[in-house]
Amino acid sequence: MRPSAAVLALAGCLAALGGLVGCDFELNDGRTATLTYTEDARAAYNEAMAAFQAKDWEDARALFGEVKRLFPYSRYARLADLRIADLDFEQGKYPEAISEYRAFIQEHRTDRNVEYAKYRMAKALYLDIDDTVFLPPAEERDQATTLEAYKEIRTFLRQYPRSRYREDAAYMLEVVTGRLVRHELYVARYYLKEDAFDAALARIDYALRTFPGSGLDPEALVLKGETLLKMKKPDEARAVFESVIRDWGGPFAVTARRFLDEMGGPRGTPAKKAASGRAPAGPQL
Repeated sequence: MRPSAAVLALAGCLAALGGLVGCDFELNDGRTATLTYTEDARAAYNEAMAAFQAKDWEDARALFGEVKRLFPYSRYARLADLRIADLDFEQGKYPEAISEYRAFIQEHRTDRNVEYAKYRMAKALYLDIDDTVFLPPAEERDQATTLEAYKEIRTFLRQYPRSRYREDAAYMLEVVTGRLVRHELYVARYYLKEDAFDAALARIDYALRTFPGSGLDPEALVLKGETLLKMKKPDEARAVFESVIRDWGGPFAVTARRFLDEMGGPRGTPAKKAASGRAPAGPQL
């Protein structure tokens, strides 16, 4: 795509005068216009935005590039950087968008659009988490991108507690937190199945400590109690099950109650089946 005639004429004019004053040039229809550097930059940016809004991605990218090249000292050059990141975001090119938003944040730390750039970078990380049906279940996959999204979203919410993007960011945080906790519990169950009890307990405690507010605490605690039972620590297991009943309720409290019944009921009663490691019926863990 070639720059418009107006942009080409403007570029020549600015080159001749150093961009310090306005100049006159003839438009296609014979009219004469006098434009300042800022007005010229705005006009070129608006032309690029028109292509962007029309989803003419190729032309928009070229036009934003022209804005950056011809008007590097205007605020429209910074906006062009941001819109190029938006171009990649809108086309689902999330790694490229993440890199471009990050560069904008680093290069323009005091710009008023940094909040927007940080939000979009976090959103791009969130959307870059691959959940296609052709992959293993989410909890079985590598969580590097999910963890990076978790960190960026938490940082954003901490830095901008009253942001207009807060509601969406809070929702994304809830989703990625749940996914990270489910991954830890998946690994813990694997270790439990292999009788690697210490490793299972470590993953459960890590999940509870590192990702508070996931909503999965009662599930994690029931799994912790079951692990302690298999480690032949019935008193610690009983305390965990009782905390689920007391503090959480819900379906996992029912499971915790069944474990306690299997153990012989109230605290201090000798355990009946703790050594067997057989889990009672209840919600699927």
